[in-house]
Amino acid sequence: MLGQMMTQPLLISSLIDHADRYHNAAEIWSVNTAGGVEQTDWGQVAGNARRLGSVLTALGLEPQARIATLAWNNRRHLESYFGVSGAGFVLHTINPRLFPEQLVYIMNHAEDRVLLLDATFVPLVAPLLPQLEMVEHVVLLGPRDEAAAAQIPGLQFYDDWIAKGDAGFAWPNFDENTASSMCYTSGTTGHPKGVLYSHRSTMLHSFGSNTRDCIGFSARDVVMPVVPMFHVNAWGSPYACAMSGSRMVLPGPDLSGEALVALIDQYNVTLALGVPTIWQGLLAFARVTETKLASLERTVIGGSACPPSMLAEFREDYGVETIHAWGMSEMSPLGTTNTPLAKHADLPVEDQHRLRENQGRPPYGVELKIVGDDGHDLPNDGETQGDLMVRGHWVLDSYFRKPDEDLLQDGWFATGDVATLDPDGYMTIRDRSKDIIKSGGEWISSVELENIAVGHPMLADAAVVGVPHPKWDERPLLVAVKDQDQDQEPAPEELLRYFDDKIAKWQIPDAVVFVDTLPRNATGKVLKRTLRDQFADVLTG
Repeated sequence: MLGQMMTQPLLISSLIDHADRYHNAAEIWSVNTAGGVEQTDWGQVAGNARRLGSVLTALGLEPQARIATLAWNNRRHLESYFGVSGAGFVLHTINPRLFPEQLVYIMNHAEDRVLLLDATFVPLVAPLLPQLEMVEHVVLLGPRDEAAAAQIPGLQFYDDWIAKGDAGFAWPNFDENTASSMCYTSGTTGHPKGVLYSHRSTMLHSFGSNTRDCIGFSARDVVMPVVPMFHVNAWGSPYACAMSGSRMVLPGPDLSGEALVALIDQYNVTLALGVPTIWQGLLAFARVTETKLASLERTVIGGSACPPSMLAEFREDYGVETIHAWGMSEMSPLGTTNTPLAKHADLPVEDQHRLRENQGRPPYGVELKIVGDDGHDLPNDGETQGDLMVRGHWVLDSYFRKPDEDLLQDGWFATGDVATLDPDGYMTIRDRSKDIIKSGGEWISSVELENIAVGHPMLADAAVVGVPHPKWDERPLLVAVKDQDQDQEPAPEELLRYFDDKIAKWQIPDAVVFVDTLPRNATGKVLKRTLRDQFADVLTG
């Protein structure tokens, strides 16, 4: 017997309709690409999203046509999130930090038909246009700009489009499994691979992230997604904010510590989301100013492991709860968040704080397991390390235009991470499988060593890689970046002594090298292969 309940497809258009219907006056502050802040609200965003949807539909594009964006976190980009997908097209957010050759490959592989871009990226795109095989319309996300028009023949303007659009446009109805958006992941070898999200998966992801034990966005919050909207859809926060009616601060192109502190203090931001390198800049600026970040209640930190010293500084100096999170493009991206269970309230305070250092536990909708080299399941005892596998309602089953690739293993996706799981499901990433260090037959976590190193007061950044060793096959090498406020580099011996009593002696790095900056890819992850190649002879030369 079937249940006798209404059924409606889970579509992204329902999110913006909900925000418009019940939270239309909730403010959204947007930093413009050219400078200055404009105030809008969910009602105006909804109207412009419908106008955009109507204009795209009038172009005669086929359903599911890909609409690309090269844009910062701002009001017009937010409108495109809902206008593109709501009208039945696929929003393709592109990371502008990729190499030009990668941009051309991605846009041609996706067969993008329309490109929406901020003025910042006009010089980047103009010379690439002859190589973009399918792009028919290039639209500047702003008012008419003659300087930009001189660089791109036929350039159109978003504000002109919106002016002629229909604010009463009726969203089309279609299957909830229809594709809604896509991102390309640069974490793989070879060409970037496309991850195609559906309306259903995005909606379920929004429900999951909005649970109180996960992130729990609220209509009482002022949310600032510092994670770029071109990076896994800003971790799904625009959709979750529309669902909850949260007010938003969109920080635009300037993500310096000074700019972010000013936005937090001026607009009373309560919840901010970003990667550790961003928060390093914010905390460095906050230390030398009078700010107390008084309004900020929670930060969500993901993208790479969060150093315990950063968790402690947010907690002890500013009274900010930090939610350590983990995920990946293939997971929309939410996989785990670190929130305590009821029984943890009885733990000593030091143990409660230590618990918050791992990546946390999965919300409903995600399952995790670890397996050994033979593919068999390993115990969730918090000690045994294995290859991390995932499955769930918002996990991909194949990459875009690679339907025949044998991606899953018995229905599970291999993340490429080495992790432990405890009986409550709390997960600790020990390393990427390609980065974990094997020394004399024993495993050493580069992540654990890095977390210790960045706690040293004279370091601004650090990475640990395994390099060849004549006796132990490989040993850990600390690649350090000194704090710019320090006159000189700390002595290598001092840095290595800093590991004493924090980790087993045999795991302490063998040597230290200093660099001005760490090499990073387009999503901010350290290029450890580059470091391994650069310093391969340090312990053998």
